Amino acid sequence: MTDPNAIQPSELDQLPDRDPEETAEWRASLDAVTKAAGPHRAAYLMRRTLERAEGAGLALPKLLETDYVNTITTSAEPTVDGDEAMEQRITAWNRWNAAAMVTRGSKHGVGGHIATFASAAWLYETGFNHFFKGKEGDGSGDQLYIQGHASPGIYARAFLDGRLNEEQLDNFRREAGGNGLPSYPHPRRLPWLWEFPTVSMGLGPISAIYQARFNRYLTSRGIKDLTNSHVWAFLGDGEMDEPESTTALTLASREGLDNLTFVINCNLQRLDGPVRANFKIVQELEAQFRGAGWNVVKSLWGTAWDELFQLDTTGALVRRLREVPDAQVQTYQTRDAAYIREDFFGKDPALAEMAKLLSDDKILECFHYSRGGHESRKVYAAYRAALAHKGAPTVILAQTVKGHTLGTGFASKNANHQMKKLSVDEFKDMRDLLGLPIKDSDFVDGVVPYGHPGADSPEVRYLQERRAALGGPAPARRVHPVAPLPAPADKAFAAFDKGSGTQSVATTMAFVRLVKDLVRDKETGKRWVPIVPDEARTFGMESLFPSLGIYSPKGQTYEPVDRDQLMYYKEAKNGQILNEGITEAGSMADFIAASTSYATHGEAMIPFYIFYSMFGWQRTADQMWQLGDQLGRGFLVGATAGRTTLTGEGLQHADGHSPAIAATNPAALTYDPAFAYEIATIVKDGLRRMYGEAAPGEDPNVFYYLTVYNEPMPQPAKPSAAGVDEGIVKGLYRFNTAESAGLTPVANAPRIQLLGSGTAIHWTLKAQKMLAEEWGVAADVWSATSWTELRRDALEADAALLRGEERVPYVRQALQNAEGPVLAVSDYMRQVPDQIAQWVEQDWSSLGADGFGLSDTREAARRHFGIDAESIVVAALAQLAKRGEVQATAVKEARERYGL
Repeated sequence: MTDPNAIQPSELDQLPDRDPEETAEWRASLDAVTKAAGPHRAAYLMRRTLERAEGAGLALPKLLETDYVNTITTSAEPTVDGDEAMEQRITAWNRWNAAAMVTRGSKHGVGGHIATFASAAWLYETGFNHFFKGKEGDGSGDQLYIQGHASPGIYARAFLDGRLNEEQLDNFRREAGGNGLPSYPHPRRLPWLWEFPTVSMGLGPISAIYQARFNRYLTSRGIKDLTNSHVWAFLGDGEMDEPESTTALTLASREGLDNLTFVINCNLQRLDGPVRANFKIVQELEAQFRGAGWNVVKSLWGTAWDELFQLDTTGALVRRLREVPDAQVQTYQTRDAAYIREDFFGKDPALAEMAKLLSDDKILECFHYSRGGHESRKVYAAYRAALAHKGAPTVILAQTVKGHTLGTGFASKNANHQMKKLSVDEFKDMRDLLGLPIKDSDFVDGVVPYGHPGADSPEVRYLQERRAALGGPAPARRVHPVAPLPAPADKAFAAFDKGSGTQSVATTMAFVRLVKDLVRDKETGKRWVPIVPDEARTFGMESLFPSLGIYSPKGQTYEPVDRDQLMYYKEAKNGQILNEGITEAGSMADFIAASTSYATHGEAMIPFYIFYSMFGWQRTADQMWQLGDQLGRGFLVGATAGRTTLTGEGLQHADGHSPAIAATNPAALTYDPAFAYEIATIVKDGLRRMYGEAAPGEDPNVFYYLTVYNEPMPQPAKPSAAGVDEGIVKGLYRFNTAESAGLTPVANAPRIQLLGSGTAIHWTLKAQKMLAEEWGVAADVWSATSWTELRRDALEADAALLRGEERVPYVRQALQNAEGPVLAVSDYMRQVPDQIAQWVEQDWSSLGADGFGLSDTREAARRHFGIDAESIVVAALAQLAKRGEVQATAVKEARERYGL
C-alpha cells in the first residue's frame, strides 16, 4: 500500500514535465506489462526502449550492461574472407607446437605456459590472417601488444612461417647459449620479433592506449601520417584488475581513439582460480568500458548455441546465463551432461523442457567447447565491427576456455596456469582431436615431436600469402636505417659554460632553459616531445605553453582565462607539449611511445619527461624497466630532487633514493649534476649517443635520468682544466683545489678529498672554506656527476680482469694522485655514493640523508641528517684524526663549536 505522505518521484524531478498526463500513461503501461507479463518482460521492453533511444542519438545515460549474449547476431556475421578449413589446420599446428615447446622445455626445469594460448589461439590466428598489418606495406603497420603468457603460440606460428627453427624452439627460455627464445615478449632479447614488453601485468593496456594516442600526436603534428595504423592489445580478464589496466580508459574515449582495440581473453580464470568466482567478469568489464565511453563487442557463444537460443522463446535461457556465476560456468566445463541438465536447465521449468530436446552430445558441445573466442567466424565478425566503429575505441570481450583442446586434465582446471606439460598419451589424444598427421612412431624415447606440414605445404603457402597481402610478417620489430639526427648548434650548450654570475639559478630552471633553446633548433627542434604530469608551472615550464602549445585533438575550443597574459595556456591540435594531468603512469606510457618511435615508426623523437623525482622511480619503476626492455631513448628528469631541497612539502615529497632505484636499471644512465654547465654537457653527450653517432661499443638504446633541484644558487663557469667534459660524462672530475679556490692553507697542511653530487656540492664548497680558514685543512672538491656510471665502469673493469685484460676503473684513475682520505657527500641515502667505495684506494667515508624526510627549512633538515657544511667539517676532521693528521681534540672542539 502506498504511503500518502511519501515523496513521489515527480516531486524529486527537477526537470519540468510538459505533459504529466502522457508521463502517467507511460508509467501505467509499464505497471500493466509487469502485472500481466511479469517483471522479465517489462525489463526486456525497457532495455529495448533504451537501446532504441541510444541508437537514435537521444541524450540519455548509456545502457552499461547488455544480456549475456553475443553483440553480433549470427545473421549479421560477415562472411570470412578466407579458407576457414585451411586456417583450422594452421591453428592446429600452432596449438601442437606451442604445447610441445613448453613440454620439452619442462625437462630442463625452465617452465612455460600452455593454457593461455590454448584459449586464445583463434584470437591471434584470425588477426594474423585477416587484420594485422605488417611493416613492409605502407606506413608503420599495426602495433600488436601480445599477451605475455601466450608467447609460445606466437613462437609456434613463427616456426610454421619459417622464421624460427627447431633448435630455437628447443631453447625456449634458455638464452645463455645465444640461440634461445625469451620467455615472454622482450624486445631487448629478441629485437627482430618483439616490439612491446607486456608480461608485467597492466602495463600492456596503458601502453597501448598511449601508443594509439601518440600515433595521433605524430599525425597531428605532421611528423608522419599514421591514420592507417591500428593498435591491438591482447589482454587477460584477470589482468584487468591491475589499476594501470583501466586508469586511462577515459583518455582513450575522450580523445576518440578509434585506432585502438582491446581484445580481452575472458577465459574466466586468473593464475589461481576464477577471476570472479561469484560474479561475472564479462558483465563487469562491459559496464566498466561502456561507462568509460568505449564501444563494447561481446563474442561469448559459438555456433552450437544458435539452436539453444532459437528454442528460447521465453527468455529463460538468457536469464539463466546472466545469473550463473563464472565459477559455476567453469564447473560445467568439467562435468557430464547429467549434471548440466540438473544444475543449469533444471532451475527453470522452461529450460527443463528445452533440455528434453537436446542430446547429451549437444549439451557437452555447448558447455565444453563452443565459445565465441574459439570460432574464426565469431572472432572475424568482432574484429570487423571494431574496425568499422568510429569515434571511440573498441573492446572485444571474447569468452574462451583456458586450456581448450589440451584435454580434460587442463580445460578450466584451477591449476592449469601452473601446469607445464602434457603426457605422451595426452599429446596423442590432442593429436587425434586436432586431426594432425603425427604418427605414434614419431614419439622417440617419450619425447613429443614438433610438427610441420613442410615449407612448401598448402598451409605454409597460405599463411605466407596472407601475411604478404597484409604487409609482411607479424609481429615484427624494424629499425629502419635512418641518418643520425644532426647535432644542435653548440651555442645552445656553450651558453651555460659562462655561468650565471651573481644570479641564482636552480638546476631545474637551467634544464628548462636549455630545452627552450634546443626546441628552437631548425633541424631537430620539432622532434622534442616535452612531457609533464600537470606540474609544468612548478618546474618553470609555463613559458613553453604559448610557443609550443599543449597537444589536444580538439585544439582550443574555449577562450583561456589568462589569454591576455604573455604565458597563456594554449592548447592546439598540433601542440608539442604533452601535459598529461596528474598521472605519472600515463606520462611514462607517453615517454615509452615517444622514446621508441625510432623503431615503431622510423621517426626518431626526443622525449623528455620532467616530474617530481620522488614520484618517478618510486611510483613507476616497473614502467621504466619496461622502457629499458623496449629499447627506449630519451631524457627522464627528476625535478625538485634531493631529500632536503623540498622540505616544506614533508616526508612524502623528500627524495633520498631515486638514484638508488635508478641504479638497478641497466638501461638507465643516472646523473646527479651540480651545475648548469654539467647539465648541458650531459644532454649534449646524450643526444650524440642516442640520436647521433654512438662511439664503438656504446649502446644507443639507453635513456638518461637527471636529477635537478629547485634551490636557486649562483652557477659557476665551467673549469678550463683538461678532461672536464670527459669527467662530467664518466661521473667524476675535480672542480677545484684548495689553492685554486683562493684558499691558502699552511705549508704541509693535512689534505682531504671532498666528493659532492648535485646540490650537496654547495655545502661541500662551504665546508672547504671552513676547513681552510678555521682548521688549517686543505680540501679539494670533486663533482661526482654519476656515482652509478662510476660503479658500472668499475664493474666492467673487474669483468675485464677476469678475462685476463688489464684495465683500471676510471674512478681510480681520477683519484690516483689525490692526497688524503676521501669523504663523499650527497642529498641521498649513503648507499648512493657508497656504490663506488670498494674501488677507491684512499680511506673512504660518506655522509647522506638516510631515513624519512621532514618538514622544516633546508638548513634545519640538513643539520638533522648531518650533511650540512658544519657536519662535513666535523666528519672531515674525524677522518684526518683517525689518520693522526689532526689532533683528536679538534673533532670534539668542532662539534661543540657548531652545536652538533
